[in-house]
Amino acid sequence: MAEFNDTIVWISGATSGIGAALARNCPYDGARIINISRRVHDELESVVVDLTDPTSWSVAAISFSEHLARFTGRRAIFIHNAFHHHRSFAGEGEPHEQFAEVMANVAAPIVLGDAFLRAARPAVERGVEVGLVQMSSGAARLPYPALAVYGAGKAAMEQWVRSVRAERDHRGSGPWIVAVRPGFVDTPAARKDALLPADDFPAAPAIADALTTGIGVLDADVAARDIWAALPPTGDRSVLFFGEAIGAAGS
Repeated sequence: MAEFNDTIVWISGATSGIGAALARNCPYDGARIINISRRVHDELESVVVDLTDPTSWSVAAISFSEHLARFTGRRAIFIHNAFHHHRSFAGEGEPHEQFAEVMANVAAPIVLGDAFLRAARPAVERGVEVGLVQMSSGAARLPYPALAVYGAGKAAMEQWVRSVRAERDHRGSGPWIVAVRPGFVDTPAARKDALLPADDFPAAPAIADALTTGIGVLDADVAARDIWAALPPTGDRSVLFFGEAIGAAGS
């Protein structure tokens, strides 16, 4: 059975924050939006995946392959936005939490990205516009105490994007791929960070101050619309920047 939607979009973590805003503000009328998350979305189709559990990742890969094998619409996009929210200094957290964060924030973006690109090959051959967006962070470049794994994951993700773009250029065909640093966005995760003790998360006071004053803070819906407006990316930019990072420890 063919897919008759003009556009199909997978968004990991569409249940809250930037992911939810990206789903709300999708610019393609009638787009089929599929949430990839540990929680089922109240309104959207959902594929239940726990990024901390690699045994569940194949569920997302199956969704990609099943839909893209028969997709006859105009475009298919995967936005990997979800991450595992955990803050601890290296060598001080529980080993199982360290493992979970490495799986979710370092390995999962690359494994799921590869699964999407693999599943998209038949659609690309049929002339479908296929795109992959990896949501990154200023932590890819700036050091944040208690975010060593998260920052390392974002840096690895961005380098993976650069390398895959070079591969697509070498092949001379899609999909397009880009990483996005959205800036500091007012999300439930940011508000949770603001409440952490400064001794455990030194950026917490700066985040709390920014949320109070609104200086340098982006509204999630505004950020989502700006991101959508920049897609698909033009030129040779591998990373798109929106807004400034807040609370980094300095280089």
